[in-house]
Amino acid sequence: MKKKIVYEIKALYRDDLRITGYEFGKGKKSVCIVGCSRGNEVQQLYVCSQLVKRLKKLEEEGKLTAGHRILVIPSINPYSMNIKKRFWPTDNTDINRMFPGYDLGETTQRIAAGVFGAIKDYTYGMQFTSFYMPGRFTPHVRMMKVGYEDVELAKQFGMPYVVLRNTRPYDTTTLNYNWQIWDTKAFSIYTATTTQIDRESAAQAIRAILNFLAKQGILTYHGHDGYRSMVVEDTDMVPVRTKTAGIFEGIVRVGEEVSKGQPLANILDPYEGEVKEQLTAPVDGIVFFAHDDPLTYANTAVYKLITREA
Repeated sequence: MKKKIVYEIKALYRDDLRITGYEFGKGKKSVCIVGCSRGNEVQQLYVCSQLVKRLKKLEEEGKLTAGHRILVIPSINPYSMNIKKRFWPTDNTDINRMFPGYDLGETTQRIAAGVFGAIKDYTYGMQFTSFYMPGRFTPHVRMMKVGYEDVELAKQFGMPYVVLRNTRPYDTTTLNYNWQIWDTKAFSIYTATTTQIDRESAAQAIRAILNFLAKQGILTYHGHDGYRSMVVEDTDMVPVRTKTAGIFEGIVRVGEEVSKGQPLANILDPYEGEVKEQLTAPVDGIVFFAHDDPLTYANTAVYKLITREA
């Protein structure tokens, strides 16, 4: 294992920003794995730390295939992580909306440019990322439909679901999108949580990465083959939205099968404790995403269901 500085930028008042990478093997730039780009992505940081630990052991055991190089970058935003702020501290910008970056631009544009310049030539790119709403997910691989996505390759992770979604205008400035445009096979990997550590889904994600690398001939690994992934279009998921704001009292959890009409959650009056609204399942399905914040606004998608026919 080789520890190196992937990108560094001078700071006026704090210690310099240094983005650290861990490199395994030598030769072709085969795989780059990126962890948190936001300051609250604790789970994503944790998964990468455990992956570094695992790859170090595999390399010492001689199980990495010669001629391949693997780079793991646990965090590209340690400043925000240090103060538990999701976006860049000084101007609240999102580094994962700044790619491919601009080396003469704003700070986050320069960071994105520096990082992307170091990682754009890898064959496979994997990013542990998070959703914009607070909640828990069924672990899955997500791909944008930009014309370069490879669904069959995504299935080789052995995660329960492969989710495809159409791109939106802001997606063109994400790491995943730009990786694909620069001919890297790119995948976004979601575990169950963001701000809290979930060891079970973290271990599942690490097994998925190692399975994928083994199937590409990059390392030797004999473990659980995982699932036969179900391919789901994001537009086929059924959202369940609130009509009122209040205290969110969830009844069902991620991964549960639900029947049409089954209670999913109660929205409570925050002062009087009465049930203002009860949410029920609009279809038979499986809970793919579940809101987990104690409060909710009106017109918020607090559940996403995969229909059993999907």
